[in-house]
Amino acid sequence: MERAAVSAADAGLAGVIVTPGPDLAWMTGYRPHTSERLTALLLTRGKRPQLIVPALERPDAERAPGAGALTVTGWTDGQDPYAALAPLLDERGRYGVSDNAWALHLLALQRKRPEVVYGAFTEVLPMLRAVKDAYEVDRLAAAGAAADATYEEIVKLRFAGRREREVAADLARLLRENGHGQVDFTVVGSGPNGANPHHDAGDRVIETGDMVVMDFGGLLDGYGSDTTRTVHVGEPSAEERKVHDVVREAQQAAFEAVRPGVACQDIDRVARRVIRSAGYGEYFIHRTGHGIGVTTHEPPYLVEGEHLPLVPGMCFSIEPGIYLPGRFGVRIEDIVTCTDSAGRRLNNTDRGMRIVA
Repeated sequence: MERAAVSAADAGLAGVIVTPGPDLAWMTGYRPHTSERLTALLLTRGKRPQLIVPALERPDAERAPGAGALTVTGWTDGQDPYAALAPLLDERGRYGVSDNAWALHLLALQRKRPEVVYGAFTEVLPMLRAVKDAYEVDRLAAAGAAADATYEEIVKLRFAGRREREVAADLARLLRENGHGQVDFTVVGSGPNGANPHHDAGDRVIETGDMVVMDFGGLLDGYGSDTTRTVHVGEPSAEERKVHDVVREAQQAAFEAVRPGVACQDIDRVARRVIRSAGYGEYFIHRTGHGIGVTTHEPPYLVEGEHLPLVPGMCFSIEPGIYLPGRFGVRIEDIVTCTDSAGRRLNNTDRGMRIVA
């Protein structure tokens, strides 16, 4: 909380308003559900943090790990909750607001304080959660190791003759067995479905000869995993091997480019250059990576136009891909952290093509 208040002041903000979701959990350990009832944390440098909560949820708020540093104020149904928060704001101030704040609450607050200016965290404080401390990196490494263990177990199972959603269910089960408390996604794209980066998993029956893209992850002890490997059912063709080799080379080149001070967009450019040189540039249709922490997608983003330099402690995916419409796709993804001198992978399973049954 103190870091957030200082960062806001350094950015010229009067403070930050934090609503239920990953920001509030990261700062206070308090995880209420989002609803039409206002819950908001106000942080201002030099002042005690103020948490406004519905009275019926106040006991839970006061048991949160960060409650000892907070002044908790409750409001009851029938009262105007914004009347409790609005007077605490600098009437001519500019405030950062959680990206996932409900429009219902922000618009009501604007009516109370129309002269106050608000900006989303991603725009006004993009570095707020981007740089992880050693504890956070350890948590991400543990989540990555659990995802790696899941991959090593899934490739031992049969793929041919089973539906994508059945393999996805196995991935979800294995993630939980390996310690994940929450499974967020289990993408299984076989054959032509693999050419859709966000295919998810459907009823298509996986066949011998299919390339299968598996992208899966979730939360372990509050921190995220996200890894992708592309396997082949039976022996691949020469072209399938070539495409997989190109993606692996691009992923490796991007990883080797990681070091402090390098612009995020330059990591994207390195991966894209490899794929373009191999003749597949038009088939790499998404950014090279995204940050990860208490959410799966957060700053920094490894994409053209992002000039933000890498800083030790940043954690992000490196996940180039090639997608041939109607045929197959290949993606290889690891979570990487920037150290004082280079990159460190938090996923360590084999990136070569794995043949499955």
